[in-house]
Amino acid sequence: MSAQDVPPLPSGPAQAPAAQAPAARTPAGRPTVWLLAVLAVLVLAADIVTKVVAVAQLEGREPVRLLGGLVYLQLLRNPGAAFSLATGYTWILAVVAIAVVVIILRVARKLRSTGWAIALGLVLGGALGNLTDRVFRSPGPLQGHVVDMVSLLATNGTVWPVFNLADSSIVCGGVLLVLLALFGRELDGTRSSDRKKAPASE
Repeated sequence: MSAQDVPPLPSGPAQAPAAQAPAARTPAGRPTVWLLAVLAVLVLAADIVTKVVAVAQLEGREPVRLLGGLVYLQLLRNPGAAFSLATGYTWILAVVAIAVVVIILRVARKLRSTGWAIALGLVLGGALGNLTDRVFRSPGPLQGHVVDMVSLLATNGTVWPVFNLADSSIVCGGVLLVLLALFGRELDGTRSSDRKKAPASE
């Protein structure tokens, strides 16, 4: 058979390329998870150290006046929540702290935002710091009193409740979380406004 006898191939639209497999989901950013973990450990370690020093140096002493009376160091044992709230519900506060820790650890799997990592790291470290007191300090497990030592402007929390480093960390992390929410920052690092503008997938 000659080349002329070969029937021509049928003409038609070019064959469509094979459908591409859907892209695999990108795992949560490890650097941000590590940032959360390292920050939480640093806060926890600093909180434990400051409380040990406070108990050793301030037990049985008059309040120590610093910065012309702007800050007083005074040892108090707090059965309540941050800033002496909810006194008398120590075991409930311990359970709440455990729940907060579990929730943050679950959320961390989706974490890619540096801002969220810092905020959650501060909250996690502070929660673990006060939870450590509730578990290991007297009068007993889940009933332990939290060590507070900083009073602003006056002694005995007259102007501002006596607090510790863990309390400050929780408050700073909470404020940062509120700011991130107000500016539309998501856990994965995107903005909520960008999601609304994105066209719907066909």
